[in-house]
Amino acid sequence: MNTLRTFVLMAGLTALMVVLGNAFGGQSGMFIAFGLAMVMNFASYWFSDKIVLRMYNGREVSEGQAPELYNMVRTLAMRAGLPMPKVYIISGDQPNAFATGRDPEHAAVAVTEGIMLMLSREELSGVIGHELAHIKNRDILIGTIAATMAGAISMQAHMAQWAMIFGGGRSDDDEGSNPIAGLLMIILAPIAAMLIQMAISRSREYIADADGARIVGNPRYLSGALRKLHNAAQQIPMEANPATAHMFIVSPLSGGAIAGLFSTHPPMEKRIEKLESLRLG
Repeated sequence: MNTLRTFVLMAGLTALMVVLGNAFGGQSGMFIAFGLAMVMNFASYWFSDKIVLRMYNGREVSEGQAPELYNMVRTLAMRAGLPMPKVYIISGDQPNAFATGRDPEHAAVAVTEGIMLMLSREELSGVIGHELAHIKNRDILIGTIAATMAGAISMQAHMAQWAMIFGGGRSDDDEGSNPIAGLLMIILAPIAAMLIQMAISRSREYIADADGARIVGNPRYLSGALRKLHNAAQQIPMEANPATAHMFIVSPLSGGAIAGLFSTHPPMEKRIEKLESLRLG
């Protein structure tokens, strides 16, 4: 169901980009905006592992430096049919983790010092399974495509805004167009694109939860971890960039007042409920 939801949301984002692009600047404007957004997001996708790991001062560890963690990742990667990813540890008390990399051959799993201290071995394996599921499902690529299309829509809206300010327009055929409707489209289109992008992120989290539980073999390992992580993330601060918040297994940002529609993660109670009702065949 969540895979279907991802497909429908991506199709909706594509349709929104095409329709609004044609309304704002015609096909040429749409392709220009999409091209600019693609260039901007390509670098972050291709070098995602290096960028985000450097951002959080992650240090790569070998089997000799962190034998229990390294062997856990290796065992679960073999179960998932994945190449061995690089393993990183991030200094900090907040218990959290994320996966990054443009494909399974260039992937990395990073955990904080806090998560290694807080979780049991079984709970930590549930977290690692979740991150490996993201790698297996190529969620970094899916997220980048969604970000590119959302970025293109925002650029189209900005182009239309400047055209309106300076009296530009698509053509003489637009004489009967409604300027109020045009202004509403300029304001609402980027918001709609962001909402769809966030919904795609939430759907991928549900999929990673379920697939991660299958990799580990017990969904309660991850559900137990999520309970602890959710509470701790609200109490222990972390200097996290909001642009990378979607990558973590739980949002590292405090401030639970953010509306669910604008959240990159599903409600924690729903994630736990789905995991505990999951039956592995």
